[in-house]
Amino acid sequence: MKFIAPKENTLIPGFGITLGITLSMISLLVLIPLSSIVWFATTIPIDEWWRLITAPSVLYAFATSIGTSCIAAIINVVFGVLIAWVLVRYEFPGKMIINGLIEIPFALPTAVAGITLSKLYSSKGAVGSLLYQWGIHISYSHIGIIIALIFVGIPFIVRTVQPVLEQFDRTYEEAAHVLGASKWILYRRIIFPEVKPAILTGFGLAFARGIGEYGSVIYISGNSVREHTQVVSYVIMQKLNYADYASATVVAIVLLLISFFVMFTINSIHILKAKRVRGT
Repeated sequence: MKFIAPKENTLIPGFGITLGITLSMISLLVLIPLSSIVWFATTIPIDEWWRLITAPSVLYAFATSIGTSCIAAIINVVFGVLIAWVLVRYEFPGKMIINGLIEIPFALPTAVAGITLSKLYSSKGAVGSLLYQWGIHISYSHIGIIIALIFVGIPFIVRTVQPVLEQFDRTYEEAAHVLGASKWILYRRIIFPEVKPAILTGFGLAFARGIGEYGSVIYISGNSVREHTQVVSYVIMQKLNYADYASATVVAIVLLLISFFVMFTINSIHILKAKRVRGT
């Protein structure tokens, strides 16, 4: 297969140069680092792999990270779609400000977010003190981890669904109203099929970000072995601090495989849907 450069003039000429720069950057920043950790993992015996990955603390950390990330991603899907819908379909004072606030989790250092959330939801915090009176503990619990992951994951849902809603042709909705379709049928048969790929993409990005999140959850989780509030990223950092590179590598590889599997599944769904659309 030959690479054919575009014949028309472009703003950035030189197909060979630009392609070479692209491949070099991908290799230096993605392929080579990942290949190095995979190569090091192959030097670890299989029985050592099994011993390291089945350690109780590691299993509990994976259960905590995967469970809280999944719950947070599902919550983000519900509220992220609602936020995207409001930003696209309605005009109101302060809309631009709210639209800009959505991206604060992208720009804000995750450690700052973690410290702020842990202070806010602690037993002496502004919100946590009120909930503490009802016996609800947020900081240093799984609920706190979920809140932190919601904070860092909500922009992924909003920013993937929002462009789809902006490009959605309103004439389909008007035609459905004329034909007497109810609001539920309108959403289920017309709107949801259009935004579903974006929702799946946002869910996958939020979930993958959640299971590898460190800064925002390290403070609010409490990192308690007894309460099972340790996350996978903390386990990796802990093992690196003790110079246990083999254990850290094994945990990191499993975490990488989970993230890759999530994104591969979502991309496969997109490809299958695109083939069905072209077939119709």
